[in-house]
Amino acid sequence: MTKKRAIVFSGGRLNEEDLQQIQPDDFIIGADKGALFLIEHGITPHVSVGDFDSITSEEQERVKSASQRMLACDPVLKDLTDTELALEIAMDEQADHVLMLGVTGTRMDHTLANVQILVRAMQHHISCAIMDAHNYIELTGSTLEIQPMGYTYASLIPMTAEVTGIQLEGFMYPLHNATLKMGQSRGVSNKLTAAKGTISIKSGLLLVIQSKD
Repeated sequence: MTKKRAIVFSGGRLNEEDLQQIQPDDFIIGADKGALFLIEHGITPHVSVGDFDSITSEEQERVKSASQRMLACDPVLKDLTDTELALEIAMDEQADHVLMLGVTGTRMDHTLANVQILVRAMQHHISCAIMDAHNYIELTGSTLEIQPMGYTYASLIPMTAEVTGIQLEGFMYPLHNATLKMGQSRGVSNKLTAAKGTISIKSGLLLVIQSKD
């Protein structure tokens, strides 16, 4: 069965290079200002969602008229961020993979909350990644294959109190049945040295961040 991918453009830091990530069969979701970004670059979102408090009323009308579907919500009464609302839509569309762009930026609270959204996607058995100009972020609770993507480093950050049974293959600094605990920096700034790398763990949740300066 063909897998379905959703791509989310949120209201954080975006640039024109992000548009190159769109594939012909992607289900495109614009969250708040991310929807306006898409429309300003000639891309029609399948769904635009959010409270749209970061754009003007005129821009909101433009988003409404240029989107296939628009879901606007009250900025005070809503319980979810615009990015999490976008993930909810991706799940409703039964996406197998979600790529999230524009979910990092100057607001550290939003950035951290969006990174934690990866846990929610995993709970629903959906692979999900965050991408920006300098980072590609994934989460694993079992095994993850890492492909060369032009990033310099690959760092391992525990998302639970500890992560056990860590095995690394294809990296400069291999680990064998290792344990990482929150607050430890041992997993930071490793490097991929093979055509692909494999990360496997026995317990916990591990954040894998490929990055470059």
